Amino acid sequence: MEACGGCGSTELKYQRNRTLEWLYKTSLFALRALEPEHRRTLGIFALRHGMPLPYTPELPRLSTKFAALEFPNPVGLAAGFDKNAVVFGRLLKAGFGFVEVGAATPEPQEGNPRPRLFELSEDEACINRFGFNNDGMRAIAKRLKNRNRPGIVGINIGANSDSGDFADDYCRVLACCGPFADFATVNVSSPNTPGLQELQRSRELKMLLARVLATRDGLPRRIPIFLKVSPDLRYGALEEIAQACVESKIDGLIATNTTTRRSDLKSKYASERGGLSGKPLFERSTRTLASLYRLTDGKIPLLGVGGVFSAEDAYNKIAAGASAVQIYSAISFHGLPLLVRIVQGLDEILESKGLNSVCQAVGTENSNWV
Repeated sequence: MEACGGCGSTELKYQRNRTLEWLYKTSLFALRALEPEHRRTLGIFALRHGMPLPYTPELPRLSTKFAALEFPNPVGLAAGFDKNAVVFGRLLKAGFGFVEVGAATPEPQEGNPRPRLFELSEDEACINRFGFNNDGMRAIAKRLKNRNRPGIVGINIGANSDSGDFADDYCRVLACCGPFADFATVNVSSPNTPGLQELQRSRELKMLLARVLATRDGLPRRIPIFLKVSPDLRYGALEEIAQACVESKIDGLIATNTTTRRSDLKSKYASERGGLSGKPLFERSTRTLASLYRLTDGKIPLLGVGGVFSAEDAYNKIAAGASAVQIYSAISFHGLPLLVRIVQGLDEILESKGLNSVCQAVGTENSNWV
C-alpha cells in the first residue's frame, strides 16, 4: 500500500490519515514487547517495503530558506534513524522538510554491544549508546548517489572509534559522501565515542573546521557545513564555539546532541550509560540554542533539536532562535502521523500570531530562554 499522492480530495486524505494514525498507535502498542533496537530495525524494514505513509500538506507559510537551501517546511528528521541512508526517500515522501542520514564513518563499524538503546516510556525519552554503528561511507555514498526523489538530504559525519586522527576521518567521509548530499553535519558532540567531545574545545575546533571547510571547498559543488554541539557545555565553552564558527564562516549550528546528565527521571533505565534524548532534553537544549543565537547575533542559522513532541515545541525552538527543527525520539513514541500534527499545528500558530513565514518568528522570544 503506497502513500496517498493522488487518492482524491484533501478531505479523503485526512480521513486516511486518521485511519493510519490508529494503525500506527495499534502497531506501536503491539510491538512494545520487542527490544527498542529491534523495533527500530523493523520500522526501517516496513518503510523500505511499502508501509503506508501519512499525507502531510504543503503549506506556503512553512516554506523557508537558510544556508542557501530551500525547505518545504522547517521540520526535519534528525540523524540516527536512517543511519545507513536506506529510507530517506520514503521519509521525504512522508512530509519531512529534510532528512539527515548517518552518522557515517570512514570504515563500517558495529558500534557498542547490545543492548544499547533504552526507551524510558514514563519519561518519553530514550538513552542510546550506539557508538556510530553504520555501513561505512562508501555504502552510504552509493545510496545517496542513487537517490531518485527530490528533497533535501544531509549527511552526518563521524569518526571511527579506533581512529588515530578524528579530523582526517571527518574529511574522508565528507570527500566521499559530500558530492551526493545537500549539507553535511560535523558531529563532535556524540557522547558515545571516547575523546570525540574534546574537539569542541576552541583550539581543536578551529583546526578541525579549517580542515573540513578546505575539504568542502574541493567538492564538485559547495554544500553547507553544519556543526552539531552538546547541550552539556558551559556558557564559556559556548562563547568559544560561537566565536570559532563566526570566524570560520560555518554555515549553521545544530543545537543539540543528546545529554549525559540525568535529573527527575522515573524510568528504571534512567541510570543507563549513554546519551539521553526526548522530552527531558527540551529545556536544556533550547537554552543552549538560545544562547548560541545570542552569541552569534543571529548571523548563523541554527537547527533546534531535542524534545520536540508538538507544534508548540517546534514554535518555541524557532522563537528561541532556530531556523528549523529536527525530531526523532517523538516519532519512536508516536509514529509518523505526529509529523502531520506538528506541521499543521505550526502553520496554525504562525497564523494566529499574524506571521506570514517561519523566518518572521526566528528569535522573537529569545529572551525567554537566556
